[in-house]
Amino acid sequence: MSSAARPKGSVFWLSYTSVVVCNFLSALDVTAVSTALPTITKDLNGGEEFVWVGAAYNLAAAAILPFTGQLADIIGRRPIMLACVGFFFLGSLLCATAQNMHWLIAARTVQGIGGGGIINLASIITSDLVPLAERGLYQGLLVLTWAFAAGVGPVIGGSFAQKVTWRWLFYLNLPLAGIAFFLAMIFLRVRTPEGSLREKISRIDFVGNFIIIAGTTLALVALTWGGIRYPWSSAHVLAPLILGFLLIFLFFVYEAFFAKHPALPLDILANRTSLAGYIGTFFHGIASIALIYYLPVYFQACKDASPIRSSVDIFPTAFILSPFAIVFGVLVRVMKKYRPANVIGWAFLLIGFGLLTLLKADSSTGEWVGFQIITAVGLGVIWATTVYPILAPLPVARSASALAFYNFARTFAQTWGVAISASVLQNELKANLPADFLRAFPAGVEIAYAAIPAIATLPQPLRDEVRAAFATSMASVWKAMLGFCAAGALSVALMREVPMQSHTDDAYGLDEGGKAGEGARDSEEPDEKRAAELSEEAV
Repeated sequence: MSSAARPKGSVFWLSYTSVVVCNFLSALDVTAVSTALPTITKDLNGGEEFVWVGAAYNLAAAAILPFTGQLADIIGRRPIMLACVGFFFLGSLLCATAQNMHWLIAARTVQGIGGGGIINLASIITSDLVPLAERGLYQGLLVLTWAFAAGVGPVIGGSFAQKVTWRWLFYLNLPLAGIAFFLAMIFLRVRTPEGSLREKISRIDFVGNFIIIAGTTLALVALTWGGIRYPWSSAHVLAPLILGFLLIFLFFVYEAFFAKHPALPLDILANRTSLAGYIGTFFHGIASIALIYYLPVYFQACKDASPIRSSVDIFPTAFILSPFAIVFGVLVRVMKKYRPANVIGWAFLLIGFGLLTLLKADSSTGEWVGFQIITAVGLGVIWATTVYPILAPLPVARSASALAFYNFARTFAQTWGVAISASVLQNELKANLPADFLRAFPAGVEIAYAAIPAIATLPQPLRDEVRAAFATSMASVWKAMLGFCAAGALSVALMREVPMQSHTDDAYGLDEGGKAGEGARDSEEPDEKRAAELSEEAV
């Protein structure tokens, strides 16, 4: 029986709710730490190592994605989700009790393993519960949890840092993780593949996963250092960057020709429509994280906003993004077409980032709110709709691998987005800030975060000159994002409209007392038929 025909009863809703709560847990931590970071760095004497508080989490989250995708296929969704929540709980406890910066960075790495896995499993389990043809609303609700976390997380983080202690930010995760673990353990009723533990372990691609984890780690370390701690041309950046990309290339070669049970079956990239979806996802990841990370810099530098106030000022982004993700997800289901939604989303992003380049230090509230809204509409639409061209041409049995790579592409791109934006802003500030003011900051310091606290104390007219320089420099960041959005928009030309599946892979679907083997047989015939129909899609 196809999932499209199966009514969604209490088992479905309890299972899906457990997924949403787990997803919110991860999202809240990612968005809350940024505003508390200056206080954390000061308290632990972090100095230049502050960047690793965020980078260690993102690095671990990105590197673990292909591995958790394969584990979910081999061992089952529920045990891997529970393990990821457990890692997140342990990492949060270690963060809350950290006595120095190295301890905190190691703890954030453990947290990142759990957080990356949670995001991955949330997407995969949703694909198990809901067929692609009707997934818009449910995918949109996952985006909603991220948008809500993006709205309240920075305020929570800033409030704890200023009013109580930053440690409560991590202690707060403990009861939330406990609730998420309990819900997943009790209510997440999805089937687990049959087979002995020894047989399952033998199917894990340890070599391939080691190569991609090592390559991703090296590349992201280089991106974290590039243009800030070390020049892009230095051996400290070029050596790990080149070696990282060589290992990532080696991973694809190994998966294509040598892996017996590949972590990334390359047939998910063998058609132009799925490839277009991944390209769009990558460029959207760069642009979205740049807006979320660096729009508060504009408010703090040009509008004299506090960290908490700047978090409030990006509410138009946080609370516009998710409704449009849901609306366009539903429209894709109604229209049974995803290309128009992708065209509309990229159009809004191009217009939005184009308008953001016009912001000045003295721009009105109506301008920065309105420009945010237009950009956020585009972010929400693309966030919800690139998954359709990725999955539509593929058999549902490939969903876990395809979604793991989808989440990897987005997470990897977000690190690129932070690094590129930081480098552009750093270079532009060096060129635009008054020379006397610039000399106060030693080499190797991220000028934006070092300069912002001093702006309010500057005498006139220097204060206005510095604010104008920040606005001009931020415009260059938005111009760079405009270019990435143009590249993302070109990916739509590669897409074809492929009929979306109306069934799920019942081998991993809701466990309502049936046998997994029966469900798996139900899904074989549609997948074989789809593979034959889509042979002409090959790149």
